[in-house]
Amino acid sequence: MEVRELAVAGALEFTPRVFGDERGLFVSPFQGQAFTDAHGAPLFPVAQTNHSVSRRGVVRGVHYTVTPPGNAKYVYCARGSALDIVVDIRVGSPTFGRWDVVLMDQRHFRTMYFPVGVGHAFVALDDDTVMSYMLSEGYVPENELALQALDPALGLPIPEEIGEPVLSDRDRVAVTLAEAEANGALPDYARCQEIERGYAGAGAGR
Repeated sequence: MEVRELAVAGALEFTPRVFGDERGLFVSPFQGQAFTDAHGAPLFPVAQTNHSVSRRGVVRGVHYTVTPPGNAKYVYCARGSALDIVVDIRVGSPTFGRWDVVLMDQRHFRTMYFPVGVGHAFVALDDDTVMSYMLSEGYVPENELALQALDPALGLPIPEEIGEPVLSDRDRVAVTLAEAEANGALPDYARCQEIERGYAGAGAGR
């Protein structure tokens, strides 16, 4: 398992070995020891898994969770391909306002760890792109917020070749990063770190 630190503090990319033969392939997108070695603690206790299917040109996000409770994610692409994007929206973070992107597909099976408090978006590059998530918290609608993925100030890498981005009604009217910051709606970096340390303690006790 290869590991790469991303431009957003605490975010990680993992690339597992893919074993292929005449039958097909075998891959382990999540490996506990590799995660612990890279992150310094076990994976968060998993409260929910998600599975989404998107057609080419769909842009989901930028989504984030009110902190507390916060939400950490471990994400990979099971089919198709996507640009998966992490955005640092944690006020006080050394990388606040930065983003990084990972090309996820069914050839390399790269995965990404999203620490508590960051924003998540992805761009589906193929029809029937399947994204799979493990999350530290269950879904609570009132805790889930969104930022504008097309915000010019963010400058997210949404390729022109996908055509007009396909957005949900919620994402289309989402506020910009600057508006969310002005409204006090963004997570606090120190609080996010505190929650992550709590996950580490819970994981150690399993």
